[in-house]
Amino acid sequence: MRAIVNTPATGDVAFREVAAPEPGPGDVLIDIRAVSVNRGEILNLPGNAEGWRPGWDVAGVVAASGNGFTAGQRVVALSLADGSWAEQIAVPAEAVAAIPDAVGFAEAATLPVAALTALRLVRESGTLLGRRVLVTGAAGGVGRILVQLATAAGARVTAVARNAERAKGLDALGAAEVVTDAAAAEGPFDAVYEAAGGASLTAALNLVGPGGTVFSYGNSSGEPTPVSFFQFFGGHEQAVLRHFVFVTGAPVAPDLAALAQLVADGKLSVEISLEREWEQVNEVLTAVRDRQVTGKAVLTLG
Repeated sequence: MRAIVNTPATGDVAFREVAAPEPGPGDVLIDIRAVSVNRGEILNLPGNAEGWRPGWDVAGVVAASGNGFTAGQRVVALSLADGSWAEQIAVPAEAVAAIPDAVGFAEAATLPVAALTALRLVRESGTLLGRRVLVTGAAGGVGRILVQLATAAGARVTAVARNAERAKGLDALGAAEVVTDAAAAEGPFDAVYEAAGGASLTAALNLVGPGGTVFSYGNSSGEPTPVSFFQFFGGHEQAVLRHFVFVTGAPVAPDLAALAQLVADGKLSVEISLEREWEQVNEVLTAVRDRQVTGKAVLTLG
């Protein structure tokens, strides 16, 4: 079968023939129809060897019945073992969920990493009813879903985007305020969802209120963030800086199913601003790397 593999010497990825997957007893074999591209996958390319196969998000059709799924069933899945940028993949059944007919493959492919991260961040925050929330990187795939889910949970959300162009539409998703610099946001906030790191995380630490939590779930800037003991005084007492990784905890299949149903019901919007056939993968990687994409980028197969 064909798969996309890492070619670090060129700085791009390439197509190669690889062995077809051999499903284990608890796996679901999926014929892939769409995958989405995450910045984390791009950041992983330079540090991995020639031939390494990236890819976490996948939507497609079950190739063979078993483990609660039937051949031909439409599904979405998360591949924690990488390798979803291919024609076929085997994924443990606990990471696979059926998708409603109203949800397309491209929409479904945006859900595993981005929407699961957002859903579990909101859950980890406890009750958000009447609370103030700051979302940095709000124009990205995780950020746009965080704005919607936090708003639906009753929070008053301030969204941060890099510029006015990327900020478009965030108010329609529920953001009460939209700013283009975290330092310009008016705190204090009960919860801060922080994905950029560097200066953005520094600003977040200065905006969290007493007893509030800053959830650091990414470092898209690649910059270090010096943290001072004294930042937790002067209105920030008992605040918490927490590193968050969404893949820990319960199996993902029930959450994937719930998120797909929210999309089908029109209660969750996933923005796909770039959709291309997978042969154009390097064009898409460049666009995501250069921050030309708001929301999600998707590659389709066939």
